[in-house]
Amino acid sequence: MGEREADLLLVERVQAGDQQAFGLLVEKYQRRLLRLVQRMVRDAAEAEDVTQEAFVKAYRALPNFRGESAFYTWLYRIGVNTAKNWLVANSRRMLTVSEITDADSEGIEDSVLLRDEETPDRVLMSRQIGATVNAAMEALPPDLRTALSLREIDGLSYEEIAQVMDCPIGTVRSRIFRAREAVAARLRPLLDTGSQKRW
Repeated sequence: MGEREADLLLVERVQAGDQQAFGLLVEKYQRRLLRLVQRMVRDAAEAEDVTQEAFVKAYRALPNFRGESAFYTWLYRIGVNTAKNWLVANSRRMLTVSEITDADSEGIEDSVLLRDEETPDRVLMSRQIGATVNAAMEALPPDLRTALSLREIDGLSYEEIAQVMDCPIGTVRSRIFRAREAVAARLRPLLDTGSQKRW
């Protein structure tokens, strides 16, 4: 049984009145959802509150969940929307890539390579790259930043991102392409690469 099927069984149990089943879903996805929200909401305590609010919204909306998408994709959409609402209500800006913690960089091979070879030159270069990526991400519109983050940090597929962001898959592809191009344009002078190469 795959993850999607296991989640669907838990959802069906919750819909039948089993509150412990929802606790299992919270336990399974709490850390992932919190990391997503923390990238958008800069304050750690506020991110925890927003994450909790997203789970409450998910619990209330669960009777309407039909299983057309994976549970975690549906939950991520709720998390993103809850964080966006919090940002609008509090006039805050979203977190950028260089401010993501080491725990968030799980699965990003480049971060492992940079940690393995921490010579002074490498440390300086990685800081410059981080600052450049940070500046590029700051300059992106929120929709481009969110799409790129969901793809590159969370590893969601284009289909899942389309569901999370509630937009067509073509729009997701366009947003990610434009975001990557903007980041690459900022990195080219630093990495001394031509305009034909993205990195």
